[in-house]
Amino acid sequence: MGKDLKYPKMSRTNRKRRNGGEKEGNSYSQTVSSTVRGRASERDCVWFPKKNQNQIIMMRKWWRTKCALGQILRLRGRGFRSDAALKAISIAGEERVKNLALYNYPSLSGSLSALFAHLFHSHLNLPYLLLPFSSVEPLRVDDLCIEGLERVYLLDFLGPKRFADALSRGSSCEVIGFDHRKSVLGQITSDHPDKVTFYVDLEKSSSTAAYEYFSSKLVDLNSPDGNVASLLNPEVEDRMKMVLKYIEDMDLRRWSLPDINAFRIGLREWRSKLNCITNPYIYKQLLEINSVDLIAKGNSDISSRQSAANKFLDKVFRVRLGRGFYGECLGVRADGNSYLSDEIGKQLSARSAAAGLRPIGAVIYMQRNNLKMCLRSTDSATDTSEIAKAYGGGGSASSSSFIIRMDEYNQWLSVNASRWSKGMMHHFEKY
Repeated sequence: MGKDLKYPKMSRTNRKRRNGGEKEGNSYSQTVSSTVRGRASERDCVWFPKKNQNQIIMMRKWWRTKCALGQILRLRGRGFRSDAALKAISIAGEERVKNLALYNYPSLSGSLSALFAHLFHSHLNLPYLLLPFSSVEPLRVDDLCIEGLERVYLLDFLGPKRFADALSRGSSCEVIGFDHRKSVLGQITSDHPDKVTFYVDLEKSSSTAAYEYFSSKLVDLNSPDGNVASLLNPEVEDRMKMVLKYIEDMDLRRWSLPDINAFRIGLREWRSKLNCITNPYIYKQLLEINSVDLIAKGNSDISSRQSAANKFLDKVFRVRLGRGFYGECLGVRADGNSYLSDEIGKQLSARSAAAGLRPIGAVIYMQRNNLKMCLRSTDSATDTSEIAKAYGGGGSASSSSFIIRMDEYNQWLSVNASRWSKGMMHHFEKY
């Protein structure tokens, strides 16, 4: 993985002096902490076994990425604990706004849930405040404890551990959360405050649950003029329900609906529109969302990307996975075109199988001065992640990746790769 980090060995005497007499084993967390902060000096470093070096490198990369992203968001004024967000909360406190809704950003399920909350409060002329919530520069409990707050909705997330409890106790308000992820079940315990309610359904997406909740509440409360109101007019409702079905198919990892992949790809351009602080037209735009248009856009993008990916398929070579331990497959270099790794990898997977190799495609490219290898497979019985995990990476059975050292990568190339590539190209014409 890149260049190995080799730390000079420290004598037992110096280790004890630095650690105040602590045992040698306790120095691990201290040194990692110092290294992660980027201030480790030679005097403070100890030698780590090779098996731990990958962990240290990953921790350093994670820390640099998180700090860089936080700094970018602050510089752009788009951090989710931004001046604009805090000002909106302050004004809501001054005006004694009773209803606050936080939605998971940049999740489309969270944004649609926010749309339904917006429509619900608008129908009933209830003052409310809607804000995006992200794990990057998140809003704090203290920020949200405003005077007069009676109800908080957590849409498509439950927040960090005990977040809802602290918010309820700090503001003496009701907290209602919606989520569909299995990972949040551990947060649901019997000792929650009475005013905290979670709607977690593993068979229903958060946006569908929020739509049903606010629609039902609106019918129960009726509109001020006595007429039974509907959250959406009939024309929009039919279109929105179809969008919700596709969102649910993705959220629950079913991937069973027709053209679901095209729908997913068609959604990509929406990610930049889902922040209600920077985009005041978000609700109007979400009311116009159409699954037919998204699928058409996705199919168009797939066709364009496939055409671009095809240009690399005449440069394939043979890759000895794990120096041959995991078998052999076809690979290609795609420097500067990492966004095509999925399309290229899947085609290489089919070609590898046709050539009698493992049904895996390897796409290799440089990423921030590191050599990265992406593995793809179209065969349900093949697990690419076992290879990726063996080299410090990860992913799923059909899609995984990892960073590989150049000297190690060279050992994966067949000595006759170039000659074999030219000799087999005619064999692939029909695939």
